[in-house]
Amino acid sequence: MENAVTLNLDFKITLKWQSSSDSNRKVFYGTLFPKATRYCCLSSLRPSPPAPDGSSSKTHTTLLVETYHHHRRLKALLERLEKRDACPLQILRDDGDWTKDNFWAVIRFLRHASRSSEILQVFHMWKNIEKSRINELNYEKIIGLLGEEGLMEEAAEALREMEDYGLQPSLEIYNSIIHAYARNGKFDDALFFLNEMKEIGLAPETDTYDGLIEAYGKYKMYDEIGICLKTMELDGCPPDHFTYNLLIHEFSRGGLLQRMERIYQIILSKQMNLQSSSLVAMLESYANFGILDKMEKIYRKVVNSSTLKEDTIRKLADVYIKNYMFSRLDDLGINLSSRTGRSDLVWCLRLLSHACLLSRKGMDSIIKEMDEAKASWNVTTANIILLVYLKMKDFKHLRSLLSQLQSHQVRPDITTVGILFDAIKMGFDGAEALETWRRMGLLYRDVEMNTDPLVLIAFGKGHFLRDCEKVYTSLEPKAREEKRWTYYHLIDLVIKHRAKQPQCKTAKPSLDKLN
Repeated sequence: MENAVTLNLDFKITLKWQSSSDSNRKVFYGTLFPKATRYCCLSSLRPSPPAPDGSSSKTHTTLLVETYHHHRRLKALLERLEKRDACPLQILRDDGDWTKDNFWAVIRFLRHASRSSEILQVFHMWKNIEKSRINELNYEKIIGLLGEEGLMEEAAEALREMEDYGLQPSLEIYNSIIHAYARNGKFDDALFFLNEMKEIGLAPETDTYDGLIEAYGKYKMYDEIGICLKTMELDGCPPDHFTYNLLIHEFSRGGLLQRMERIYQIILSKQMNLQSSSLVAMLESYANFGILDKMEKIYRKVVNSSTLKEDTIRKLADVYIKNYMFSRLDDLGINLSSRTGRSDLVWCLRLLSHACLLSRKGMDSIIKEMDEAKASWNVTTANIILLVYLKMKDFKHLRSLLSQLQSHQVRPDITTVGILFDAIKMGFDGAEALETWRRMGLLYRDVEMNTDPLVLIAFGKGHFLRDCEKVYTSLEPKAREEKRWTYYHLIDLVIKHRAKQPQCKTAKPSLDKLN
């Protein structure tokens, strides 16, 4: 019982620990249980002599009191560190020593305070207070942390230090240093330490090479990935399913579809585990290249096993729109809804599927569903419907909806403004809408684009938005940065730009009346 209480109390202390799983060795923050504690907990399963009456209660109370004081001391220590110009080395000198828990709490504080450069100095002083702290485990943690923070030289210095103490570096230590150098593009240094570990008799594992492959992919060094795979085979360390899944990610990110597909076939032929994230990476790659048939094939594999991110859904929708497969947008929306609920993107997709066909009946059915679900309108919803009215030259419904935007609590954005001015260009009288926006103060707000990008993919940007881009790009970079861009300023520039165009006969609204 005492051991169980001790374990629970220790669990409240958050320390840094290192995971050494096959998939990805990283340093995390969690609760560290010393080996002695673990053995002690197991020993509690054995029968123990009965304790005198009341001794268990007293021990429990004592532990609670000790833990309370420990937390108070730790809190006081961290408060001292938070003070301006606080020096952890001086605080350690003043305190004389820190417990293991307090030391790692300080290290974590320095890391999150962007003061990682001080970690090695603090470790040096702390370990020299008690020589038993000079051990492989502590060095492994420190080197791993320094590597994650990109302090490769400090990590290498710590490695040489531990060798001077006669300590044997572990595979995890070398992996930390190799991966740190590789992540920062210093591949010569990474390969130096890879060769060094081989020379001292440490055989690299797939995780060692996986870190290199990931870094090569980051820097688009795809030929080096091929060399790395050959080296793995020569070292008797053939790629496993983690490596192959990683390769799919890197090749798909780089747009190397043939290599990606070849690795995919290897995984299937070897009957290895194909991660759902790898399928998603392939799906995004096919969507990026607009390869419809392969995209749909992979989508069918992942749709029931993975929740796709909204960015991925938009990529798929982009491909369907460009291939005039508008009904697929409704399918995407329904599938997304079944996993994430009826989000704004769901309604956008479903509304667009009918809007692209200029189907009023279809749009009305979706709007009815939104009303029944008590889903609020947003500017994307309004702009989709406005664009349909504009395409159909239905100025009656266009005017009606523009007047209802406030009641729907929808604030127009630059797309809405563009729709209005495109309608004016076609003969629509937009004076009432402009006056309403002036009274609302909208025209003097900063320009915003809050419409879902899929709407512009489906309907195009329109004359006004394209003129905005022309005017904006024609300005000097300094003028773009210095000016506060309100709707009024942008509209004024576009009107002046159009006035300079030859054969420009269309009547243009004047902003003078709105001042």
